[in-house]
Amino acid sequence: MNTLHRHRALTAIWGTPKGWRGTISSVNHSDIGRRFILAAFAFFAIGGVLAMLIRAQLATPDSAFVGPAIYNQLFTMHGSIMMFLFAIPMFEGLALYMLPKMLGSRDMAFPRLSAYGWWCYLFGGTILIAALAFGVAPDGGWFMYTPLSSKAYTPGINADVWLLGITFVEISAVAAAIEITVSILKLRAPGMRLDRMPLFAWYLLITALMMIAAFPPLILGSILLEVERAFDWPFFDAARGGSALLWQHLFWLFGHPEVYIIFLPAAGVVSTVLPVMARAEILGYGWIVAALLALAFLSFGLWVHHMFTTGIPHMALGFFSAASALVAVPTAIQIFAWIGTLWSGRPECKLPMLYLLGFFLVFVLGGMTGVMLAMVPFDWQAHDSYFVVAHLHYVLVGGFIFPMLAGAYYWLPHFTGRARVPRLGEAAFWLILVGFNITFFLMHLTGLLGMPRRIYSYTDDMGWTWLNLLSSVGSFIMAFGFALFAIDVLLQIFLARRSRRNPWGAGTLEWAMPIPATAYNIASLPQVEGREPLRDDPELALKLARGEGYLAEIRHGWRETMAVDTTSGAIDHVIILPGNSRLPLITAVVTGGFFLSLLFGYYWFALLPLAGVTALAWRWLWVLGARSDVGMVSIGCGQTAPIHREAGGAPGWWGSSLLLVADGTFFTSLVFGYAFLWVIAPNWPPPAQMDGGVLPGMIAAVAALGGTILAYRAHTTVRTGALAAAKRVVLLAGGAQVIVIAALIAIGVTALPLPTSHAYAAASWALIIYAGFHAFLALFGAAFLHARIGAGYVSVARSQEATIAQMFAAYAGAVTILVLLCLFLPEMLA
Repeated sequence: MNTLHRHRALTAIWGTPKGWRGTISSVNHSDIGRRFILAAFAFFAIGGVLAMLIRAQLATPDSAFVGPAIYNQLFTMHGSIMMFLFAIPMFEGLALYMLPKMLGSRDMAFPRLSAYGWWCYLFGGTILIAALAFGVAPDGGWFMYTPLSSKAYTPGINADVWLLGITFVEISAVAAAIEITVSILKLRAPGMRLDRMPLFAWYLLITALMMIAAFPPLILGSILLEVERAFDWPFFDAARGGSALLWQHLFWLFGHPEVYIIFLPAAGVVSTVLPVMARAEILGYGWIVAALLALAFLSFGLWVHHMFTTGIPHMALGFFSAASALVAVPTAIQIFAWIGTLWSGRPECKLPMLYLLGFFLVFVLGGMTGVMLAMVPFDWQAHDSYFVVAHLHYVLVGGFIFPMLAGAYYWLPHFTGRARVPRLGEAAFWLILVGFNITFFLMHLTGLLGMPRRIYSYTDDMGWTWLNLLSSVGSFIMAFGFALFAIDVLLQIFLARRSRRNPWGAGTLEWAMPIPATAYNIASLPQVEGREPLRDDPELALKLARGEGYLAEIRHGWRETMAVDTTSGAIDHVIILPGNSRLPLITAVVTGGFFLSLLFGYYWFALLPLAGVTALAWRWLWVLGARSDVGMVSIGCGQTAPIHREAGGAPGWWGSSLLLVADGTFFTSLVFGYAFLWVIAPNWPPPAQMDGGVLPGMIAAVAALGGTILAYRAHTTVRTGALAAAKRVVLLAGGAQVIVIAALIAIGVTALPLPTSHAYAAASWALIIYAGFHAFLALFGAAFLHARIGAGYVSVARSQEATIAQMFAAYAGAVTILVLLCLFLPEMLA
C-alpha cells in the first residue's frame, strides 16, 4: 500500500463525518480536545467580563454600579468559572489533543469517555451560565462556605446551581483524569520507557493522579450539602450535631491540591517549550520528575493552611505551616532546572519565550507571598484581605495563564497549519504583563492597608481609593491584551501563510506528522530509542508516513493502536478502539436530566433518568467485545501481539482500577467526615444512637463475604473454561448482593433514628446508602457477566469482564464490612 492509499484508508476509518451528525458522534481525541480548549476560552472570556464588572464597581468609593446581591453573584461566578470551567478544562483539552501525538499513539485509551466528559462539561457549564443570565447564579463565594450556603441563609436555588452544576462538571474532570492516566501508562510508542517519556507526559500523569485523589472530597461535600438543603439532613448544622468546619475540610482537601493541579500542566508546558527556545536539552530530567512526585505528595498535606483562623490547635498550626513552607522546595528545583537550561543553551527571544519570562517574574513573586502566608502570624493578619486575592492571582495567572499562552503560540502551528502574524502577539504580551502587574501588585498594598475581600463597596476615608482605581485601570489594560491575543489567533487561523512542519525544530513526536494533524495522527507507529525521537532520526516523519513503523497495514476497519508495558515500553498488545458513537451524547443528556430534576426539586422524577443512565451503561458496555477469539495478529516489523480483549492488563482493567481508587478516596472522605463529627462537632454524643440491628448486620456481613468469595470463584471458573458452571456461580454472587442490599435497608429502617434528627443519623444513613449503592454495582456486574457468558462474549482468553466484575464485587464486600464496623463499633465501645 503506498502512502496516499494508506492515508485515505486510515482517514476513512478514523475520520469524523461532515456536518452535525459528525459533531454529535465524534469521539476523536483531536476533535474533543479542540472543543474543550475553545469552550474553556469562551468561559474564560465570560469570567473576564465578570472581573471587569467587579473592577468597575470597586474603582471608586460608594459606587452604585451594581448592588450587593448582584456583586455577590459576580465574584462567586468569576471564581467558579475560572477555577472549574476554565483552568482545569483548558489543560484537559490540551492533554486530550496533544498527548497521543506526543506519545506516538493514534488516540486516547477511552475515546467515548472523552466525548462523554466533553458533553458533561458543556452541559454543566451551561447550567451555571444560564443561572447567571436569569439572575439566580450562586452568590455564596466560589468556596460555598456553610452556613451561608445552607438553606436558612440561601433559600433560593442559587447554591443548588453551584452544587449540582459543579458536580456535573467534576464528572467530566474525573473521567479525563482516568483517561489521561491510562493513556500515558499504556498507550505509548514501543520502546518509550517511563524515563524516555516527554516531561509534559510526566506532568500530566502526576496531575491526573492528583485529580483522582483530590476531586472526590469535593464531590462528597457537594452531595452532602445538597442533601442537607434538599432533605434537611444536618451534616453542617451545629444545632443538630453537624459542623460548618466539615465543609471547609472537605472543600480544601480538594482546594489546595487544585492549585497544583492547575499549576503542574502549565509547568509541563514550560518544561516542553523552554528547552526548544533555549536550543538545549532540559537540565535535570530526573530531578524534575522527583520534584513533581514530592510536590504531589506534599500538596495533600497543606489544606489546613486555608483554615489557620478557624481555631485550629497550635500543634496542627505548626505542622501545616512547616508543610506549606516546605512545598516551595520542589517548586524551586523546577525553577532552577529551567534557569540552568537557559544558562546552558542559546535562548531565542521569540514570542513563546517572552511569555515564559513573564511567567518567571509573576510566578516567583506569587511564590514569595505564598511563603509569607504560610507563616501563621502573618496569615492571621492578612487572611481574608486583598493581599490573599493578589497572591492567588499571582500564582494562578503567573503559574497557569502565562505558560499556557506560551504553549498556545508554540503549538498553534500544529492546530492551524499556519504561521502567526508578526508583531501583534508581542503587543498583546506587553499589555497583559503590564496590565496584570498594575492590577494585582497594588492589591497587596490594599490588603496590607486592611481592605477585606468580598466587599462590594467602601468609603473614601478608608484610604484605598487611588489604589483601587489604578487596579481597575490595569485590569482593563490586561483585558485589551487578551482581546488582542484572540484577534491574533483568529488572524493566524484565517489569514496567515502556511507553516512548515516542525517550525521550531523540536525533537518530540507531535511534530512527526502533518500539520494540522490527520484524524489518525501517524500512518505507522515508531520505535522510540530516546527522549527526542526527531533529533535521533531526522527522517523519522518520512519513514512513518511510508509505513515503516508498526500497524501500517489496515485490517477489518479496526481502529488500532499499540499498548506497551507500563515501565519498560515493550510491546504488550494491540488495542482496538471503538468508533464514532452517539452514546456519549445521549448518556450525558440523560445524566443532565438527573441533575436538572434535582435542581428543580423533582426528586422522585430523578429516578427516571437514573434508570436511564443504568440502561445506557449496559448498552455502552454491551457493544464492546467479540464472540470469537482472534489470537496473535501481525503488527509489522516482523512481530505479532494479541489484541486487548485477549491480553492481561488491558485498558479496561486499568480504568476500572483507577475508578475504584477514586471511589476509595470518596469513601475515605466519608469515613473522615463521620469520625470528624464524632470527635469535633458540637452536641455529641447524639441523643439517640443505633438501637438493635445486630441480626441484619450479621446477615449483611456474611452475604458481603459470600458475594466476594462467589465473585472470585466465578472468575476462576471462567479462567478454567467451565462457562456453564461460571454462570451458576455468578447467579449466586448476584443473589448475595441482593441480600446485602436488603439487610442494609433493614438496619437503617429498624435501628437508626430519622436522618433529620441529628448529624449522627444522617452520617450513618450516608454510609448505608454508599454501601448499598456499591452492592447494587456488584449486582449489576454479576448480571452483566451472566448475560455476556450466555451470549458467547466470554471465554478463557476473553476473561477480562469476569476480572473486572470480581474487582467491583470485592470492593463492595470490603466497603460493606467497613460500613458495618463504623455503625456498630461506637455502640460496642460505649
